[in-house]
Amino acid sequence: MKEKLQNIIKAAQNELSGASASDALEQLRVKYLGKKGELTAILRSMGAVPAEERPALGQLANEVREKIENIISEKKEQLKSKELENRLGRESIDITLPARRQPLGHLHPLTQVEYDMREIFIDMGFEVVEGPEVELTYNNFDALNAPKDHPSRDMTDTFYFNPDVLLRTQTSPVQVRAMLEKKPPLRIISPGRVYRNDEVDATHSPMFHQMEGLVVDKNVTMGDLKGVLAEFAVKMFGADTKTRFRPHNFPFTEPSAEVDISCFVCKGEGCRLCKGEGWIELLGAGLVHPNVLRGCGIDPDIYSGFAFGMGIERVAMCKYRIDDMRLLFENDIRFLSQF
Repeated sequence: MKEKLQNIIKAAQNELSGASASDALEQLRVKYLGKKGELTAILRSMGAVPAEERPALGQLANEVREKIENIISEKKEQLKSKELENRLGRESIDITLPARRQPLGHLHPLTQVEYDMREIFIDMGFEVVEGPEVELTYNNFDALNAPKDHPSRDMTDTFYFNPDVLLRTQTSPVQVRAMLEKKPPLRIISPGRVYRNDEVDATHSPMFHQMEGLVVDKNVTMGDLKGVLAEFAVKMFGADTKTRFRPHNFPFTEPSAEVDISCFVCKGEGCRLCKGEGWIELLGAGLVHPNVLRGCGIDPDIYSGFAFGMGIERVAMCKYRIDDMRLLFENDIRFLSQF
């Protein structure tokens, strides 16, 4: 029995020292120390050994096991180190090669313009207020002085879920909600998506973005409206930008006006961008109609206000001289990477 144990340790040392891979080392561990291994087989036959010899043989068997385990542990570390060295050799990086440049994304031009517009109005004391895109017909039309027989209520002008619910055609319902929920003074802007049943072309889309503004306070005049919009035009398009008001009609403002800005390319002399007129139409505005104030629980004999609304796409097209709105929605990276 003693001779067998000595032969096992010699054989194990020879075979383990020649193992060249982790899987081969594991096979040798199972061969000698596994449940059916050579050392285990000897230990199971200890019952046939005379009682007086068992302690010495048991001690020797434990020493043999310990030696084999130590050899396996040392060999495992050697193989692990060697395999890591080989792996590093295979996966080495040539640091002399130029790095692959990862392109960085940036904000969409519409988002950039909206953020610029927000900042300009916030600097003038406006608060940003948002509302739902699925809106009540009452908030979208009735509360804005557009009765049921008004042309803007035509079913083909927008998208209805039912007679009382629709996709909003403007962000003006946000102003209605603000006047119903808060007391004057109010100074808010309401950016967001709006929807109309328009054919897609260079200047129209069934979905686009608006930013509307509302001020309600005592003694608000048309002069205040002109001052705010003139300041916005200068901050958005340059110090030489001028504004022009033309009479118009909106159901929710009285008086109402279309607002133009002087062409920032030709400085009013006439060019391709302004179609030779020297002016570019930008937005609609006016003093809040007394019926709108009254319908929202605000006394028009005490308070007055002004409102304005503009398409963010239109501002972006003017600012960046884009001649086709569809470019803003096509997600062509060649176009978007310019901004």
